[in-house]
Amino acid sequence: MAGPAAALTPEPPVQPEPAFRAAGPADVSAVVALVESAYRGEASRAGWTTEADLLDGQRTDEAGVAEVISRPDSVLLLAESGGDLLACCHIERRPDAAYFGMFSVRPGLQGAGLGRTVLEYAERHAREQWGIDRMEMTVIEQRADLIAWYERRGYRRSGEYQPFPYGDERFGIPLRPDLRFERLVKAL
Repeated sequence: MAGPAAALTPEPPVQPEPAFRAAGPADVSAVVALVESAYRGEASRAGWTTEADLLDGQRTDEAGVAEVISRPDSVLLLAESGGDLLACCHIERRPDAAYFGMFSVRPGLQGAGLGRTVLEYAERHAREQWGIDRMEMTVIEQRADLIAWYERRGYRRSGEYQPFPYGDERFGIPLRPDLRFERLVKAL
């Protein structure tokens, strides 16, 4: 006999917190693949962070990722579960703030809270490990949905802009002529 308990829908399983670690040279290829899958090409359309309508070509390359990993006052954080790379981000200690970038979540996992977990971990790392009280980043101005996501997490638009590096295909091939970056900031 089915009672009221039978009508209850089981809750989805709780996802374990990812394990975080700093990337090393052996992680370069996996990081490049993750970043490219989150932002470029058809695979990126499975998630909401795609830039495929704004940019073609590459988002990063092995030389760029290796340089970030080797830079002093810089850490490329990896979020893993069961040995699988789920997400990554780069933070760099600067004189007045930590810079946040190269933020990528596997497209099929976007929208489930993993990105928020990674961002919060990066903010804690900057505050607790480096004594930094402010995080900043640059986001393509045309990414209104992404900027709104950061605003919901306490970032504010600065009104300060940087030009997109047109002509430098290391950052992609622009599909429109009006791209530029806006600086977002948050007190930690």
